[in-house]
Amino acid sequence: MPVGKRIYLKRNLPDPALVRAFEEIPASNVADTMERSCAMHPRIRLMSSPKKQMTAGPALTVKSRAGDNLLIHKAMGLAQEGDVLIVANEEESRRSLIGEVMLAYMFEVKKIAAIVLDGPIRDIDAVAHLPYPIYATGTTPGGPYKEGPGEINVPVACGGISVHPGDIVLCDPDGVIVIPRLDAPEVLKAAQAFKLKDEANLAAHRAGTVDRSWIDRTLDAKGFEILDEVYPE
Repeated sequence: MPVGKRIYLKRNLPDPALVRAFEEIPASNVADTMERSCAMHPRIRLMSSPKKQMTAGPALTVKSRAGDNLLIHKAMGLAQEGDVLIVANEEESRRSLIGEVMLAYMFEVKKIAAIVLDGPIRDIDAVAHLPYPIYATGTTPGGPYKEGPGEINVPVACGGISVHPGDIVLCDPDGVIVIPRLDAPEVLKAAQAFKLKDEANLAAHRAGTVDRSWIDRTLDAKGFEILDEVYPE
């Protein structure tokens, strides 16, 4: 089996109901319950105008050679409705990986949920208005190679975060987070509780009734000194 030229056709997939439940929770709330260690680098940002606030789906992973989209084309054919296509690109930024034509096929024919690329796209004049979640690092008119090597449905690193095939990917206007498939039930329960607490905290801040005494307690515990005087010159 040639490492670097492997295409796995099968994935372990999460419960669809579990995936849908994550679409009710902001990515920031979920990330906070995972010790804030699951968010992709902000270089990967929203490039389109999706109708939904939050989108979740199981990861279909692609490990591409820098600036090459041959394996992305293959993944397009393998994609199932509701998948989130995750593309690792060795953090290359000089060649676009995808444009309007490929995106039209993936979203309108294959009906994927979202696409996340650790690399640029092109045709931004059209992409910016598409009602689908499209995340990339930027734009360039320079096109990709179609040579390989690459792999599909293997663990990848995208935006500095490990992604395994079948992990749950949650996207919203803030960015993209990854929830390991086996941890997802526990994370969902914690995130639902966190969301309720966060909503109550927001209401208290708006009403001016929040208790912020924790700030001075924390500063004191860390040895800060508060001086009721002007800085000496």
